[in-house]
Amino acid sequence: MKFENNWKHKTLEALERSYWEEPTFKSHLVQTCHALRKKQLKDFDVEDLRLMIGQNEGLDYLIPLAIAELGRDILSEGNLFEGDLLLNVLKSDEVYWKRETENLKIVCALFDQNKQRILNFAPVGSIRKSLFEAFDRFKELNDAP
Repeated sequence: MKFENNWKHKTLEALERSYWEEPTFKSHLVQTCHALRKKQLKDFDVEDLRLMIGQNEGLDYLIPLAIAELGRDILSEGNLFEGDLLLNVLKSDEVYWKRETENLKIVCALFDQNKQRILNFAPVGSIRKSLFEAFDRFKELNDAP
């Protein structure tokens, strides 16, 4: 996908030209997602990326930011656990990945380059297992028609 030069200085609302009404459901998640749609992308942190990608919101713009973050640290951490951003990227909408095959290849390469680090990281073994299982499903998208 081709972006405007100043796309990181815009909000998801402006980039997608989609303005949500005030949420009627007052959960923390709903209110946070609504607020993040009004935040400039340059101000997103790892937790913002993790949360929105986990909701499959704004993937066209947020996945490239997440890829840059994962390039700096494959186990970047939002508010949950080491590697939570990577896990949400790997589990995000297949439709996006089938359309954006170059980004899929980049994520596969990043995972492969960092496989030993992922194998050795300290948190709960079930998180490590989840990352590898998600990656196995994710890389199959590369071969899907």
